[in-house]
Amino acid sequence: MSEAATVVERVVTDRGELVLRRCAEHFEIISNGVFLMDTRAGSSERLLVREALALVRPGARVLIGGLGVGFSLAEAVASPLPAEIVVVEIEETLVGWHRSSLAGVSGHALDDPRVRVVTDDVVAWLRATDDVFDAICLDTDNGPEWTVFPQNTALYDDDGIALLRDHLADGGVLAAWSASAAPAYAARLAAVVGPVTTRLVEVPRGEPDVLYLARRASGG
Repeated sequence: MSEAATVVERVVTDRGELVLRRCAEHFEIISNGVFLMDTRAGSSERLLVREALALVRPGARVLIGGLGVGFSLAEAVASPLPAEIVVVEIEETLVGWHRSSLAGVSGHALDDPRVRVVTDDVVAWLRATDDVFDAICLDTDNGPEWTVFPQNTALYDDDGIALLRDHLADGGVLAAWSASAAPAYAARLAAVVGPVTTRLVEVPRGEPDVLYLARRASGG
C-alpha cells in the first residue's frame, strides 16, 4: 500500500495555487490541482544538461530555463565546465522551497557561487537582456506541445526559438526537454537554429522522454 502524500506548503501565486507535497522520501509539485513533477526520477533532465555541456568549452555560460525540482541545476553544478549558471524561474515560491525543503534534492545547488537566480518569465527576461550563453537548457514545461501555462507557447514557436538563438554564442547549443515526441518542434529548431540531435530516454511508464539539442553554427 503506497503512503499518502502530505502537504508541506500551499501557496497562491500570480499564476494560481502551487502545492509542495511529500510522499515518503519524495516531493511532488502540484500547480492548480495538476501534477507537475516529482523527485522520483530525473535521469532525462540530468542527461539534458550533460548532453549540452558535452558541446561547450570550459568557462561556458549556461542558462537553465525553469528550476523544477532541481535535477537540471544539480547536474550543471556538478560539472566543472560552467563559469556561470543562470537559472530563470518565474515562481519565487519555488526558489524559496529550494532554499528549504527541496535544498537536498539539488544538493544545495543554489549555494554554488557560479549560480545566479533570476525570478522572472524566461521570455520576458530574454527580451530585456543582452546576455549571451554557450548553452541554453529548457526544462520549463512538459514539452513544446504540453506547456504548463498557455503563454509558455511563446518559447517554442518560430519567434521564441529565434529569441533563444539570438542569445546563443557561435557554436552554442539549445537543449529542450519534452515528455513526448514533438517532430514539428524539431523541424522548427533545425530551420531556425541549426542541426538537431534527438535523444530518447525510456521511462517506467508511457512514452520515452525526448531531448532535443540544436547547435548554432559559428557565424550563424
